[in-house]
Amino acid sequence: MTNPFSPLKEKIFVRLYLSQTISLLGDAFTWVGIALLAFQFGGSHSAEILSIALTLRVSAFIIFGPYAGVFADRIDRKKIMYITHFVRMAIVGCLPFVTAAWQIYVLIFFLNIFNAFFTPAYQAALPQSIHIKKNYSSGIALSNATNQLLGVLGPGIAGGVAAWLGARQIFFVDAASFIIAAVFIVTLPSLLVIKKSSVKRKIPKVWTDVLKGTHLLFTDKAVRFALLIEFVSAIAGAQILVNTVGYIKGQLHLTDKHYGYVMAAFGIGAAIAAFASGNFDKSKNRIASLMIGGGLVCVSISFGNYVAFMPLLILWLIAGFGQTLAEMPSQILIAEKIPKEEHGKVYGAHFAWSHLWWAFAYPIAGYVGIHFQSREFLIGAGISLGLFVTIILLFHPRKA
Repeated sequence: MTNPFSPLKEKIFVRLYLSQTISLLGDAFTWVGIALLAFQFGGSHSAEILSIALTLRVSAFIIFGPYAGVFADRIDRKKIMYITHFVRMAIVGCLPFVTAAWQIYVLIFFLNIFNAFFTPAYQAALPQSIHIKKNYSSGIALSNATNQLLGVLGPGIAGGVAAWLGARQIFFVDAASFIIAAVFIVTLPSLLVIKKSSVKRKIPKVWTDVLKGTHLLFTDKAVRFALLIEFVSAIAGAQILVNTVGYIKGQLHLTDKHYGYVMAAFGIGAAIAAFASGNFDKSKNRIASLMIGGGLVCVSISFGNYVAFMPLLILWLIAGFGQTLAEMPSQILIAEKIPKEEHGKVYGAHFAWSHLWWAFAYPIAGYVGIHFQSREFLIGAGISLGLFVTIILLFHPRKA
């Protein structure tokens, strides 16, 4: 069996991993703080403020992600990561002083522009930080599992700190997390893949590289199939993120605590899958992982409207497990199948396209949740299953 913690033996990976872990905890502080600010400004309309903030977040990723990937191939990735950390620290440091909702929107949009530049650089740096190729999968799995675990535990920690320090003061803790994470990054060696050559060569225009990143993403059959399965996962996953609260509180007449338990089950399932994938997601099984994951997340939500609280916990645990199996192979396939010198632009393109799927998925989930209450999960499952079958019939690669 593969040891999921084997990449921790590599010093460069450990520093990169610790910086990302601290940043992820800081992100939890950001969004808990934003939610509390939204309630301060909007009261019963706080959901509107949050939805606009989330839309701006995804929009920044879609617009700037491909360009960020190009820069990750042209500029030392270490510099990109620590510069974006310091800039985000400054932006987060402004959030305690906002006096109107529009200021939140402006700061969130700019914050996520720099998130968009950080993420492809980090994803492309991960394989560079691991010298043993067979550990690529474990390193990416460990990174994703930590992401999922902090997605569950982070808001609870942030909520406790907010209760102690206050809603606005937690942004100072958030800003400090960026500084600490940046220190780990500064200690890294340079992470620039493209080596300087004595022979002068023409550097392609940025837009040319942006198109090349998307071209490479869709040219490899296995990578393309993985990206399209992520679309299925987004359609099904958006139903969970958007409509679970309405089902728990509006149809089952339960409490906020019950909603928290259900969403924690979803996150725990995702974390379990991320850790387990180091053994399951071998090269020969990667397409199977995508199909099993896509199928699980679709089927599990189809029963959502017809079960009580305890069965829903189990279904959402399975859905989280399936979603990770459906989403994680993309990063590993890019690391293994795309030349290292092209990683940045391809990860940037993947970052933009995968968030574009969610930009489609959120409105679909919202529409279904408003117009088809008591059947929203069944209809969402039908849409995602139909898309799943279509993708398998049209785009299934013959081999991984």
